[in-house]
Amino acid sequence: MGIISWIILGLAAGVIAKVLLPGRDPGGMIGTTLIGVAGAFVGGWISSRFFDRPIESQFFDGPTWIAAIGGSLVLLIGYRLLFGNSRN
Repeated sequence: MGIISWIILGLAAGVIAKVLLPGRDPGGMIGTTLIGVAGAFVGGWISSRFFDRPIESQFFDGPTWIAAIGGSLVLLIGYRLLFGNSRN
């Protein structure tokens, strides 16, 4: 899978992560989609490195999508913990 496919997958994963974790993010929708792109790469790396599950070269592979969405969720939660607005 090429870099363009990973970016498209990451954008979709960022949107899905935003739907699964609704709320106000400091970066808005653009920040969330960028987190999705980074999350796709992180999820793929974690999947291949720690779970001994190499990422398939097909765009419509289920485990690839699950890894990308999982990575996006992890980064979105971390982003909210680090940069979330405090409600005073």
